[in-house]
Amino acid sequence: MSERAAAYLSGFGNEHATEAVPGALPQGRNSPQRAPLGLYTEQLSGTAFTAPRHRNRRSWLYRILPSAMHGPYRRIDNGLWRSTPFTEGEATPNRLRWDPLPLPSEPRDFVEGMTTMAGNGDAIAQAGIAIHLYRATTPMGDRVFSDSDGELLLVPQQGRLLLRTELGIIDVAPGEIAVVPRGVRFRVELPDGTARGYVCENYGMPFTLPELGPIGANGLANPRDFQTPVAWFEDRRVATESVVKFAGNLWAATLDHSPLDVVGWHGNYAPCKYDLARFMTLGTVSFDHPDPSIFTVLTSPTDTPGTANCDFVIFPPRWLVAEDTFRPPWFHRNVMNEFMGLVHGAYDAKAEGFRPGGASLHNCLSAHGPDRATWERASAAELTPQKIADTLAFMFETALPIRATPFALACPELQRDYDACWAGFERRFEP
Repeated sequence: MSERAAAYLSGFGNEHATEAVPGALPQGRNSPQRAPLGLYTEQLSGTAFTAPRHRNRRSWLYRILPSAMHGPYRRIDNGLWRSTPFTEGEATPNRLRWDPLPLPSEPRDFVEGMTTMAGNGDAIAQAGIAIHLYRATTPMGDRVFSDSDGELLLVPQQGRLLLRTELGIIDVAPGEIAVVPRGVRFRVELPDGTARGYVCENYGMPFTLPELGPIGANGLANPRDFQTPVAWFEDRRVATESVVKFAGNLWAATLDHSPLDVVGWHGNYAPCKYDLARFMTLGTVSFDHPDPSIFTVLTSPTDTPGTANCDFVIFPPRWLVAEDTFRPPWFHRNVMNEFMGLVHGAYDAKAEGFRPGGASLHNCLSAHGPDRATWERASAAELTPQKIADTLAFMFETALPIRATPFALACPELQRDYDACWAGFERRFEP
């Protein structure tokens, strides 16, 4: 096995070329009659062959053994992992909020500890998302995983993840995110012993950086701050279980070697990570409250301009300086659907009840906003410059209504008195 600490190349969606052994990459052509060093050539395509060039994603891999070298897959237990469309229950206009789910008492690796909370669309039709919480207490060992249904956006909340992928090693900690494309195999190890966090499984168009429009050339997430791993491989002749999520179900096959054996690769279809502290936050410097779209890190677009299959939006540390303005998010109803999580600290629109590791769901046109305590505090606050320092909340915002799973609606962590946080507002109208 080639051991190497995580090392990275910069740039989101850039063409990269990297080799763990000098000479692993062929020169001048992608698929020569014989690949260098006795390797096998494979193209991994993440979009249709004829997708427009600016959207086309593919990488050429040069590996020790072909990916095709395995026996038949067999169905295995899905556990609490679900894919849309959900066949049980109904989408609800009710506002929902959950306390953090506890870590399991028994050993569970990243795949076994995946719990689906909500989703929309259809995995087979390649539209919509599913939202999961992972709770891992043991490393994956001699197992690898790949998702044929969608790319995975990982948001760690507690404990680091070490992702050993076909294309290199990624270490990702709370405050960072990682994106693993569809079909890329990886193994998850736990440097801190346990880990918990959020996952957006994106069935739609791959995540990309949002357009900046009037913002100009700079701001929000800069492409150069995304880190793509350099080539790394392991040459291990050991029985390895390859788990694949396909058409909503988990399947497994046993290989006689590790498939994490790519010695060199080039292309623009690769996993990456991003430190959310590098996000260039924008906000008003005069008055009024801007829309949360200014906090978009990544977007999965649809064919309707400006309407996202999924936006990944963050609410990081920032200065509030607006004058004569209600500074937290106001009461609102909008046509997008919002699933929120909290990595650490407190969220400025809620006084209590929204805890790190917890979540909330506000479907389209369901009224929500500050609770009474937050409204009273913000309405009377002295509007001097204020730094919101200890916070990192995020939102998966999507155009399709989000349906909670039966597990999410029945688990004890569901706050059944959530509506009470908006009770008690007094009539203040004085004509």
